[in-house]
Amino acid sequence: MSFKVIKGTFHIVGYSPDGDSIRFKADNPDHWQSLGGGKVRLNAKQYAQLRIEAIDTLETHYKSQHQPKKYAEAATAYLFKQLGIRNVVWNASGSKVSAADDGVSGYIISRTAERYGRPVSFVFSGKNKLNDGEEIFLDKKIARKSVNYKMLTKGLAYPTFYDGMFYDLRELFAAGTKKARKGKTGVWKADKTNSYFAVDGLESVTDQHVMLPKLFRRITAYIKETGSFDANDFIQQLEKKPEKVLALSILHFTHFDNLIAVNSKGKIKLRHKPENLVFLG
Repeated sequence: MSFKVIKGTFHIVGYSPDGDSIRFKADNPDHWQSLGGGKVRLNAKQYAQLRIEAIDTLETHYKSQHQPKKYAEAATAYLFKQLGIRNVVWNASGSKVSAADDGVSGYIISRTAERYGRPVSFVFSGKNKLNDGEEIFLDKKIARKSVNYKMLTKGLAYPTFYDGMFYDLRELFAAGTKKARKGKTGVWKADKTNSYFAVDGLESVTDQHVMLPKLFRRITAYIKETGSFDANDFIQQLEKKPEKVLALSILHFTHFDNLIAVNSKGKIKLRHKPENLVFLG
């Protein structure tokens, strides 16, 4: 299936963007109707909330909690810089942008909207020779120019693949991840995802340990609900809401809870590298 080029503007004022999510207004809103999947959800200003494909940056405000700010805020700042959004001013709590030179021009390349109405997008800054609404084959050469790929290679995002992503693009992003990890770039200087770590409360994951955001979200939700952390019970609770995953390295379909290992001291880790996982919708 081909991808559609949609030109428009990026917007952050009055919102709470982070490194992998931002508002976008299409120059021609009719283009949204041509995307597959769910209906694109637009607000009163005709802005769509994008889901930036293949990456997941550290959380800045999930359930009013954040991951280590050094990396979470760096990802958000880099996204703004790449898109050309300058003079950003946050409110006193740092939860919402109160002023910025936004409304900058750019474009996305997308083919579908996910179940929450967010266009799954490869994001690009500035202008190009492509026509607005043009359908193209998205190859590796084009994908390398995306903000998505740049954030990954800078170590500002983790790879997070879903089953709608094509093999060749997933292969490109996996290779970029491995290079960033080998160079200990960005989050890979401190990453604990695949090493046993102790969760002694929220501060363990908000301020100490750097990890795959999906794992952080599951741990945070559990602690918010129970008030503490027990590794074995945590896995049991995940079992009740199974998330289907394909582990590429062993070509095995399983659930997310089966990918988490617990040692004799109650420490946990993810058994597989993030780029070796494909989450199934």
